[in-house]
Order: sequence, then C-alpha cells, then structure tokens
Amino acid sequence: MLALIQRVTRAEVSVDGRVVGAIGPGLLALVGIEPDDAEPQVARMAQRLLGYRVFADTAGRMNLSLMQTGGGLLLVSQFTLAADTARGMRPGFQTAAAPEIAEPVFNRLVSACRSAHPAVETGCFGAHMVIGLVNDGPVTFLLQA
Repeated sequence: MLALIQRVTRAEVSVDGRVVGAIGPGLLALVGIEPDDAEPQVARMAQRLLGYRVFADTAGRMNLSLMQTGGGLLLVSQFTLAADTARGMRPGFQTAAAPEIAEPVFNRLVSACRSAHPAVETGCFGAHMVIGLVNDGPVTFLLQA
C-alpha cells in the first residue's frame, strides 16, 4: 500500500461537478492498493497517516501529527500510484490491485482512519475525480506500508 500525502490548507474532490469530500487544513492522501495488501498494511497505513509528523509545532519544526492538530484527512483511491513505471514510456498496471480486491481494502483503511479520527473525508472509489488542493509548504511525502 502506498500513500502520497500532501499537507494542505484545503482540498476537495468532485465527481460529475459535485463536491463529494472536502477538508480544511490537513492531509490529502492519494492511496494506491497493491495486490497483496491486507489487514497489516491497512493498520500500518492508518497509523502512519494519522501519526506522521508533518505539521509545525510552536518552534516551526515539523513535529506534530494530524491527530495532534485535529486537521482533516481526505483519502482518495488512486490505482495509478501503484503502477509499474520502471520501463518504457507507458505505465503497467499489473502491480496495482484489481478493483474488486482494492475497493474492500481501501474501505477498510477509511474505516480504520474514521474510527481513530473524527475528520475523514473520501472521494468515490473508481470514479473519475477532480481534485483541487492548496499544498502547504509544499510538503509532500510517499508513505509505504
């Protein structure tokens, strides 16, 4: 499981011109599910998303987590994140989990995050989504679980 996280001042995801998820200050996480991802990866990624210290403390150092700041978390499933880009000029998607495998894993990640944090929003799995965000910093990290 991969998550490209971006610290944002705000972010939203729309489907067919309708906003389906939006947050103020917090993290936007684009999540790629790989074929072997299961409960251990879900638990570890939820822990990392909520506990990764990328927000400034009073001294201006990245020392606070989403749980400590109370910010929002916008989870967006993105199968292209798990693509194989090592060769050629076209990505291969055999390294990404098939939708029937990925969707339940993604939903378990959403549930795990929501059970520990009150401000979790999502996009729509498998839909064509338009994401708007204001990256704060910019601060962007690739997390693996």
